[in-house]
Amino acid sequence: MVRARFTTDEVQAAALQIVDRDGLAGLSMRTLAAALGTGAMTLYNYVRDRDQLEELVAEAVIAGVELPATGGDWLGDVRAIATAMWQSVRAHPNAVPLVLTRRTVSPTSYAAAEALVDSLSRGGLDDAALLGAFRAVLSLIMGSAQVELAGPLAGAGRDEKQREVAAQIGALAADRHHRLAALAEVSQRSTAAADFDCALDLLLTGVRASAQALSTSPRQGPAVG
Repeated sequence: MVRARFTTDEVQAAALQIVDRDGLAGLSMRTLAAALGTGAMTLYNYVRDRDQLEELVAEAVIAGVELPATGGDWLGDVRAIATAMWQSVRAHPNAVPLVLTRRTVSPTSYAAAEALVDSLSRGGLDDAALLGAFRAVLSLIMGSAQVELAGPLAGAGRDEKQREVAAQIGALAADRHHRLAALAEVSQRSTAAADFDCALDLLLTGVRASAQALSTSPRQGPAVG
């Protein structure tokens, strides 16, 4: 039996490195084969097509989340895990479109999601609230990444570019849209990290309120015939 020349992890890591360096347009079977020092046809032993290759890149970003140690504070753990997930996505701006559009199908990328669900479940949420909270946190992470990274603001100096855009919006809105202009002024003094922390605060305040309401609501007893 011939031993495989590469592992799937090695192929995955090389593909992510290409995307980080050259963007999605730089990723192809040919460029990946060159990075691995092999022929393009060899790669079809590991991936069936371009779509699966892009799935591997998306999974690499999510699997790369550095999970924090958890403690007794479930809400603090949710915050730490969500922040770690956001930071991992943010570290690979060129891969954000893939993370947003490719559904991960490998258990290797499930550790962060499992940790997030576990922390939320310790808050006493019922099944429906737990699912809603989980999806809301994920939506905030991915939405924040999309707003910041999947567009013209991607790249170095993102906070400075964001301030420039906010200034332009403020100038255009000043005459007729006073509230938007005022908010643009606030945005010029903020950063992506501060914006994410604030949004996560607001979201988790609602999650905590829901958990508290569930813990104090009277439980339905068995019906008496």
